Amino acid sequence: MKVLVYSFQTALKNLWQARWINFLTVISISVGLLLLSAFLLITINVDSVINRWSRGFGMVVYLQDNIGSEDEEHIKTLLLQDKEILEVKYISNDEALDTLREVLRSQASVLEELEDNPLPSSFELKLKRDIINPSLVEKKAARIRQIDGVDDVRYGEEWLSSLNTISKALSIIAIFLGGAIFIAITFITYTTIKILFYRRIDEIETMKLLGATRIFIKLPFLIEGLFIGLFSGVVSSLLLFVMHSFTAFKLIEFLPSLRALVVPLPLEGFLAIPAAGAVLSLIGSFIATGRIRY
Repeated sequence: MKVLVYSFQTALKNLWQARWINFLTVISISVGLLLLSAFLLITINVDSVINRWSRGFGMVVYLQDNIGSEDEEHIKTLLLQDKEILEVKYISNDEALDTLREVLRSQASVLEELEDNPLPSSFELKLKRDIINPSLVEKKAARIRQIDGVDDVRYGEEWLSSLNTISKALSIIAIFLGGAIFIAITFITYTTIKILFYRRIDEIETMKLLGATRIFIKLPFLIEGLFIGLFSGVVSSLLLFVMHSFTAFKLIEFLPSLRALVVPLPLEGFLAIPAAGAVLSLIGSFIATGRIRY
């Protein structure tokens, strides 16, 4: 216990004595954590929007002309038996025409010249969120097209593909950015701890002559790295909170379209940033003290 208390006291004293070096280190790590946190927040917002849009995703199954009511019921039964389809809604050709009139409004008079209703009857399908993937949806559409009485299936291929591409791109960028930030923070802490170590080399040599163990010498440096990362994470978390609050309460007033893209970041997210900074800096400190010969 005395060793731990001594290590904490020594670490705090050394942090203050080398405050300008540590200040620059904290600023560097804070910027890295802020960049990563901001990108992750953007990714969370985009994923949230995609999930909300995906809840309303579905297919439209167009039926062949002059299909009988028995055939329509048979197709509906087959669709309801599919466990990946949550809802099946029948739209008659008359209902489709009424909907088209409402969309055209003032221009609906052009429909009065039609002798016959050109619109087909259809089924609107609501799919499970789990299968909303371009390849899976394409396979399901192909199977439904093979049903007798089905003329075509539409589901917004380009829209779905775009959403999937955005989601994958954000995930890949997050992985690479996270890896780069991890390496950068570890290297910054590693370099700082080595500098602090060699600034105290005479003191460490004296401690070695007095019989100090390796862990006794290393522990204050590990605690210094922990404090540097923790404080950097706190600074980064506060800056992220300010940026998020500004976007949510001020920027939206000028750009209302951003309202759909902004979701609140849970408290756990803000608390995770200092924890991540502490862990990364501790790793850098551990590597630095492990590679120093003493």
